[in-house]
Amino acid sequence: MIFRNAFKNITPQLKALRPRKLSTEASSEGGSAGAGALLAAMGTTFGTYMVADFLSNFLQHPTQAMDYGYFNKFIGREVDEKFWGTRTQHIVGVAACLAVTDHASQHFFGRYLGRPLCFSKSPTAFVAHTFLFIFTGVTLYVGADAAFNPQNEGKRGEAFKEETYRSYVGSNTAWFEPYVPVAVAKFAGPAAAGSWLGSSLLPATLAYTTVKGVGWYDWGNNGLNDHEKRLNGLKK
Repeated sequence: MIFRNAFKNITPQLKALRPRKLSTEASSEGGSAGAGALLAAMGTTFGTYMVADFLSNFLQHPTQAMDYGYFNKFIGREVDEKFWGTRTQHIVGVAACLAVTDHASQHFFGRYLGRPLCFSKSPTAFVAHTFLFIFTGVTLYVGADAAFNPQNEGKRGEAFKEETYRSYVGSNTAWFEPYVPVAVAKFAGPAAAGSWLGSSLLPATLAYTTVKGVGWYDWGNNGLNDHEKRLNGLKK
């Protein structure tokens, strides 16, 4: 998905983590550099996904007030739950899970193909990667939410099954994501397509929108939590 260029740059460093017949000092330095680059790339991906999730709320709920938990007080909204069940929980939790599965999936496909995963060279594999990492990442988040969210007390198994199915349905809508930079290049030029906005943020924002919108029917006045319904003057 996004940050494929960043991942290409760290692939050679990841190979440095494999056992080699080098001195202990050299191996340690190579391993530290590779691990540091990977963590930096994952951190950037994590940040981008959080921004994308936040922006997708404006596409899904253009006129509705969202519940950002603790952060509501900074935008003049009443705080109900500080974290659990809020948009902030979703923004942070899903982004963290996707950052892990995105890079893990790209590394897996790269090893399988024998080269860094690239949409132009391996479109089928890239689309498969897109579904795989989104579905596994969102399902990982769903599992954590079912296990630890106090609001799921007494129905954790049921919540996990229901949300996993929604994750599957929503993830199937993100097949278009690798094609977004191609469309940007056609209408705005290769420079725009290669930028962070065109190659990373825009595709991720649109993917978040369809995955949440279709999988959870999270559009307009639908998909709101109880506090959001109160904020928007709707009945529970």
